Amino acid sequence: MRGRRREQEWDATHEVVVVGSGAGAMTGALEAASRGLDTVVLERTALLGGTSAYSGAACWLPGTQVQERAGLGDSTEAARAYLRALTGDAEAERREAFLRHAPALVARLERDPALVFEWRAFPDYVAAPGRMDAGRSFVPLDLAPDELGDLLPLVRPAVDRDRAGLGHPDAPLSAGRALIGRLLLAATRTGRAHIRAEHRVTGLVTEDGRVTGVEARTPHGTVRVRARRGVLLAAGGFERDEEGRAAHGVPGGAAWSMAPGGTNTGEVLRAAVAAGAATALMDEAWWCPGTELPDGTAAFTLGLRGGIMVDATGRRFANESLPYDRMGRALAAARQDGPRVHLVFDSREGGALPAVTVPSTAPEAHLAAGTWVRADSLPELAGLIGVPAGALTGTVSRFNGFAATGRDEDHHRGEDPYDLFFADPHDAPGPNPCLVPLDRPPYYAARLVLADLGTKGGLRTDADARVLDAGGRPLPGLYAAGNTSASFTGRVYPGPGVPLGTAMVFASLAVRHMAEEPERTA
Repeated sequence: MRGRRREQEWDATHEVVVVGSGAGAMTGALEAASRGLDTVVLERTALLGGTSAYSGAACWLPGTQVQERAGLGDSTEAARAYLRALTGDAEAERREAFLRHAPALVARLERDPALVFEWRAFPDYVAAPGRMDAGRSFVPLDLAPDELGDLLPLVRPAVDRDRAGLGHPDAPLSAGRALIGRLLLAATRTGRAHIRAEHRVTGLVTEDGRVTGVEARTPHGTVRVRARRGVLLAAGGFERDEEGRAAHGVPGGAAWSMAPGGTNTGEVLRAAVAAGAATALMDEAWWCPGTELPDGTAAFTLGLRGGIMVDATGRRFANESLPYDRMGRALAAARQDGPRVHLVFDSREGGALPAVTVPSTAPEAHLAAGTWVRADSLPELAGLIGVPAGALTGTVSRFNGFAATGRDEDHHRGEDPYDLFFADPHDAPGPNPCLVPLDRPPYYAARLVLADLGTKGGLRTDADARVLDAGGRPLPGLYAAGNTSASFTGRVYPGPGVPLGTAMVFASLAVRHMAEEPERTA
């Protein structure tokens, strides 16, 4: 935190300063620029989009014209019932602000020709009143590279290409790249949104108790950027900060997070705390199982079509088809009984993992590195992964019996719409497509780790996305959205696209509040 500075000591002045460049940050920048506010986006790396660019771009924004076009029968009332059932009323004010604002935000976004969305089936994650079994989230349409033109190199590529140091393929941008590309295109077309890459924000500047700007390191030195109306922090969490994770009791590891390398180390959060901000949920994250990769990182793993997960005792510990956050929590609990958790599968898919992994790695590379093992028999496989042979063979035999009857008596796999979403009936000879027997040797075991899509705790905020101090009072001039803020959904992950949808809404609400605030000229 810095004290009062003279006007001439600012290196640049804007009405709105946005820190970060994910879906929330870019929505905030577009909303501010569309209101006629001179806006700058400060991104710490050379590429825009952060974890949003790696995502599937599902946006959980209920009761909008997108769901109406698809004829879903979704409504704000149904979403309210669903959220109340899952989270109670502890965050009722922010929940209601989110629900009220989502339809209007989507209508405004779609008035811009650069922004086009379509509903795509992906079930809500929990059986509760108001749930949409087919899902209510939507995604952007793919974006042709030539529409972005010179802006294309600014958008972070997909995770597999980005980790390999590659740019975009000669193909339309899809998923998270399409979302960031479309928001970037819309924002820059206003003529009032300025993009500044390689601006690593390290501190906030305050004057008379108000946040009036930021300090950032650039390749050319430190700069101070003034914000006449407000600073919006939407720069992700602290998932890549191993020390921060340990300090707050966040399980898993920084190397296993899906955030891009070199990002989300918590500097922005620490700067806000130094300015007096309060935090919440700092031990939480958006969890997922991760398949450990040969280089020590992890691949986001979801949508199992077969196989079983076993703990250090060689036994199943959960419904393997659970939504990834819930499966991640089960994985965390299982690892308390021992470090070894494996996905065991057979050769039904030719030795490939019966799941979606992002990024994917060839089985041969896994086998060479030892992150996977292969054996001709289950007892041999048990020895390779260090679990009791009798327990593993008994577990597989019991599961194969469930596959024959179609009923998982232990964990009820295949009884929920989400379970069935990824199942392929052609793989299952029995009546339940989620229960595929393991009976085709050789057998495989893939090492699993507790991964995450980002930390979920952060700065406490109100219904206008204003950052609060320990007494619940807003810090003037400071706002937060996305994983820089503590999620109003608490310890629950309601459905696909909740992180993006809530980030977009609260970034928009922050800008609305800034626009209503008088501009500071002194």
